[in-house]
Amino acid sequence: MNLDAARTAIIATLGRMNALYTKTVFDEWVLASIRPGSGVILAYQGPRAESYKQSFARDIQPLNAELGGHKLAVGDFAFVQAATGTQHDAVMRLGDAAYLFCNNIGLSMEELRKSPLWLKAQAPWVQLSDLVRKDPLQ
Repeated sequence: MNLDAARTAIIATLGRMNALYTKTVFDEWVLASIRPGSGVILAYQGPRAESYKQSFARDIQPLNAELGGHKLAVGDFAFVQAATGTQHDAVMRLGDAAYLFCNNIGLSMEELRKSPLWLKAQAPWVQLSDLVRKDPLQ
């Protein structure tokens, strides 16, 4: 898939998650290309458009710690329980070097998972995972 298709799929996925959860699951997302020695932001949506770049490397540290050096395959994802504030709660690998980072600035994954609606809200996330396994972001 190309970048426009990926953005459309991400927006639709997060919208379906919000509808099933009946509240916002992730109020911020970053699509980034990360290669050894370089990183480029491909898309961003959220409340920190003017400032998210300054703290991006710090905000993904809990996810890096959770992964413990494990490299995700395309379509694989991870959540981190204790990320708070601007720290990203979730990551999904969308392509060779493309990663989606999602965050709820006001709630941690631990808090989001307390709702019984969380189980239903995960279905679109898994569908996005399946989509990118079949058609990764190029």
